[in-house]
Amino acid sequence: MTASASTSNVTGAPLAAAPLRKQLGGGLARRPRGGGLADWVGVAPPLLLFLLFIIVPMIVAVVLSFANWNGLGSPKWVGFANWTQFFQDPQAHSSLWITLQLIVYSYIVQTPISIGLGLFTAGKGRLKSIYASIFVLPMLISTVGIALLWESFLDPYFGPLHGHQNWLGTSGDALYVLVLIIAWQFIPFHTLLYAVGRRQIPGVLYEAARIDGANPVQMFFRITLPQLRYTIITSGILMVVGALTYFDIIYVMTNGGPGTSTLVLSLDMYHQLFPAYEFGYASVLAVVLGVIGIAIAMVMVRFSGFGGMRSQQEGVN
Repeated sequence: MTASASTSNVTGAPLAAAPLRKQLGGGLARRPRGGGLADWVGVAPPLLLFLLFIIVPMIVAVVLSFANWNGLGSPKWVGFANWTQFFQDPQAHSSLWITLQLIVYSYIVQTPISIGLGLFTAGKGRLKSIYASIFVLPMLISTVGIALLWESFLDPYFGPLHGHQNWLGTSGDALYVLVLIIAWQFIPFHTLLYAVGRRQIPGVLYEAARIDGANPVQMFFRITLPQLRYTIITSGILMVVGALTYFDIIYVMTNGGPGTSTLVLSLDMYHQLFPAYEFGYASVLAVVLGVIGIAIAMVMVRFSGFGGMRSQQEGVN
């Protein structure tokens, strides 16, 4: 009887598994042949835009960096002459140093304020919703509008602070003023990132911490910050890459002055491109900007573990 039952189980298993295998195999076999084509149709538009507006301009910039061209006629191949000029150009080195300072200062100022405001607006309460709406206002104003607004406000003769120090006309202060104005413009965006990230943290983590007797400071450093690590990396990459391309607000407010104290590399590239019509040398500066941005982003992704990130809610179970 036991042998009969055993035989029945052994012979019955394939019979029970056969319909399931048939269903799975049949489902896979009946997959529409046009699925791959449909995927390509969906991916093609963004891929085409990426190639057209990112890859192609990068290739053109690299090629032009080895040529001499003023925008008319045909480019003249000069080899590494433009790159040699870059490594010997003290103005380019100064612009690169100012750009790196802008990156560091922007990150130091924007990150803690964005985290604080993000955690504040992520809480419950009618007033917090009102405050969140106010924080977003700088995002609704164009960059040129913000530049003109603050330039009028800081005008030493006709602005509200007339009679005080000329903040934009002093070499030692202009860069720091620009850092604060840029922070005022972009902190609302990063605040939204942190607010969304905070709302995704499971409440059970905080409830368990309260039961264990943890205070708010301990919960912030042991729960909130670790759970926001991928948001911090994402926000940081956006800050760094964005700081490399700050141009319009600096161009309108100081145009690199006073002197060259706020001449960032992107603005130096613009000066080489249009007033000087040195397309080849300007392409060198563009390539340098791109390489720095990619390198910093790769380093942040590599050493933060962002590339192999897992669920932000890990540890809940």
